[in-house]
Amino acid sequence: MDTLTTLLLISPLIGIPLLMLMRAESARIVTFGVSLLPFALSLAVYSAFLSGEPTANGYQFYQQISWLGTSVSFSTGIDGISIYMILLTTLLTPIVAIYSKEITQRQVLYFSMLLLLEFSILGFFMALDVLLFYIFFELVLIPSLFFIGVWGDENRNAAGVKFFLYTLGGSLLMLVAIIYMGLHVTEYLSAESLATFGLEQGQFSTNYLAMLEADWPAEVTGWLFVAFFLSFGIKAPIFPLHTWQADAYASAPVGGTVMMGAIMSKMGVYGLIRYGVPIFPEVMQEHATILASLAVIGIIYGAMAAIAQKDIKRLLAYSSLSHMGFIALGIFSMNPEAMSGAVIQMLAHGISTAGLFLLAGMIETRTGTRQIADYGGLAKQMPAFAFLFIISVMASVGLPGLSGFVGEFMIMIGAFQSSYLSAAFSILAATGVIIAAVYLLGMTRKVMFGSDEDSKAKGVADLNGLEVSLLMPLILLMFVVGLYATPFLQNINPGTEDVLEYVEQVDGDQSSSFALEE
Repeated sequence: MDTLTTLLLISPLIGIPLLMLMRAESARIVTFGVSLLPFALSLAVYSAFLSGEPTANGYQFYQQISWLGTSVSFSTGIDGISIYMILLTTLLTPIVAIYSKEITQRQVLYFSMLLLLEFSILGFFMALDVLLFYIFFELVLIPSLFFIGVWGDENRNAAGVKFFLYTLGGSLLMLVAIIYMGLHVTEYLSAESLATFGLEQGQFSTNYLAMLEADWPAEVTGWLFVAFFLSFGIKAPIFPLHTWQADAYASAPVGGTVMMGAIMSKMGVYGLIRYGVPIFPEVMQEHATILASLAVIGIIYGAMAAIAQKDIKRLLAYSSLSHMGFIALGIFSMNPEAMSGAVIQMLAHGISTAGLFLLAGMIETRTGTRQIADYGGLAKQMPAFAFLFIISVMASVGLPGLSGFVGEFMIMIGAFQSSYLSAAFSILAATGVIIAAVYLLGMTRKVMFGSDEDSKAKGVADLNGLEVSLLMPLILLMFVVGLYATPFLQNINPGTEDVLEYVEQVDGDQSSSFALEE
């Protein structure tokens, strides 16, 4: 099974040399065929995951291959937090590949970048060496920048530069922190831990599991956390590090927007779960109120900004910002219900956002416009489109029975019960749900049931069989996650419990200290 996970990781790369040998016209079909291989492998890995047992700190399929001596290794593993992001990545890649018919220029480069992006994202979610994690984190930047800069709209240059400067700047701060931690990790490990990880005093190491065990001193954890938080907060994005997002999402081609909104945005919050909480629990506890305030501001600001948008892709971009605020609030609550809710909301948001951006792309392709005012009366002439669009909107709003409800409900309950936050945060977050209903349902009313007198969608064809086939897996998942979330949570809960153990250890240490003082 360790070999199978390695094959899953590298399988997208198989398609890149094949594309170089094929005619440009066949690049889309070749990419679709190649991307089915990692999807099939991910299903095999998931099947084995369900019946397997963790082998290292809660991870299955853990393997550690020497790379740069004993200092840096090619370490990978999968747990309940990462498995669904891996499955979502391998599902969306073939959907994006077969949908990208509008790419008529530099097809080989486009589809090569798509496969490179899939490889980078899979590596990111599997990596258990901090330097390896960083490399995959940075590698994602390359295809993303190509999507915006080469195949974007008329604003692609400004959007690409902003995206590049924000993400690279944040990532470089994290690299500085990683180098510092690698140089000093052995200083803060016990002799027993050094022996366990095969390390010597003074040795450079970026072993993630060793960094979890290190007893980092309070005088350095503050700035280390800031470096990680800025990098992850930009990638998510989390308010106020979001200003690149709407421009990038709106400028990128539909395939790029789907991958950025549904998958890449989860890399930031995944990094906070994987690194922020277990390595810096004291900092997270001390500043929980500030961090949660940023999350709630993001929820409300994103929702209010979405109301003002006239471009459907920009509206969905700000909606995504609001939903990422919900996920961040679940993480900063450091509560079992909220943390598991954040993880399942990562999956739910990825599903509904992918569906909405695909549908937005389909109507833009037919009409040549993204302006909401240019649509009207679509429900009458495009009933299949209207049906699938309304389901996706309801999932995004959080209608009970659909995927968006489970995570949001768990996050608000968990935030309400959190030992580190006031109940006011949960109440304020709930207003975001109300505002989301205002802008999403308002947009749906205008697009589907508004006047069609000046509509540019008059006479356009409804969805064809291929487009419906691409959307159906996402629609089905919206119902599956919404109606039967228990199997997902059974796999997610052990992973979030392992993460929260580090928070509980701090609480235990503080209780012990208090008892001694008494």
